[in-house]
Amino acid sequence: MRKTLPVYLTAMLLSFALDAADSEKNTSDKIIALSFDDSPRAANGYFSGSERADKLLKAFKQADVPQVAFFSVSGHLNEEGIARLSRYNDAGHIIANHSHSHPDINSLTLAEYKADVKKADTLLRQFSMFKPWYRFPYLREGDTLQKRDGMRQFLTSENYFNAYITINNYDWYIENLFQEAIKSKPNLNFDALKSFYIDTLMEGINYYHQLALEQLGRAPKHVLLLHEMDITAMFIDDLVTELKTQGWNVIPISDAYSDPIAQYETTRIMKYNPGRIGEIAKDNNYSGSLWHHTLNETHLKTEFEKRVLSVQ
Repeated sequence: MRKTLPVYLTAMLLSFALDAADSEKNTSDKIIALSFDDSPRAANGYFSGSERADKLLKAFKQADVPQVAFFSVSGHLNEEGIARLSRYNDAGHIIANHSHSHPDINSLTLAEYKADVKKADTLLRQFSMFKPWYRFPYLREGDTLQKRDGMRQFLTSENYFNAYITINNYDWYIENLFQEAIKSKPNLNFDALKSFYIDTLMEGINYYHQLALEQLGRAPKHVLLLHEMDITAMFIDDLVTELKTQGWNVIPISDAYSDPIAQYETTRIMKYNPGRIGEIAKDNNYSGSLWHHTLNETHLKTEFEKRVLSVQ
């Protein structure tokens, strides 16, 4: 028997559809913004931190990428990390809060977690492009009602916005596979690596876009979760080129958060959060998978070995 949604959720979902109709949005619209977590992420592999920033900023310019957001971990703000974030800041990109120590809210008390967020807020406000946006590490928003609602109340009291994502991926795991492979295989086939990276991310992007069309009846303004990493710096311009080839319009991150789903709040407790589209699908009693196979480490490792390591 199908469960009935709470009245306010039903009304909210109907509002999304009406907003789409009012703006005459076509369900085939493909609109996406880019966000980068964990900056300034450790740079002790293929590139130095400075090299990574060079490549990212050059790629943004070459691919005509508008303003993005770097969700930053203040515990990484050593001298080099501050210099790296300053470069993103000075290029006009948003610096936002991703905590001080990248904790799992499910493993801390509410008081401990709030203190970590506050510490990051204090340290990140040194950047002129700072915005009070918070991206939950691991996307986890609390495994108890006390934590979930406590953080919602805390963010509101601190004038913070919950900077959700709509499209998840495990690019960080591809980075791990790459960094490990390059140690023993310096002649790694970078063309094969690029194809694997782009194909994997596009597969996930298109999956969650289709899920959004099914669950909302329209195309939302998507927010893509990426990470500030070497593999991103190498291939972000190629990814954006492929997005545009497949009909996607890349927009500034602030524009993406004007979508009506920015006001959505699930009533569920989700120990592991699939992102905003996944929340809506779950509340719609969607019976399919909220976790695409491109978020499966075993699948990614198998494909990496087949498509990258075995190619000469």
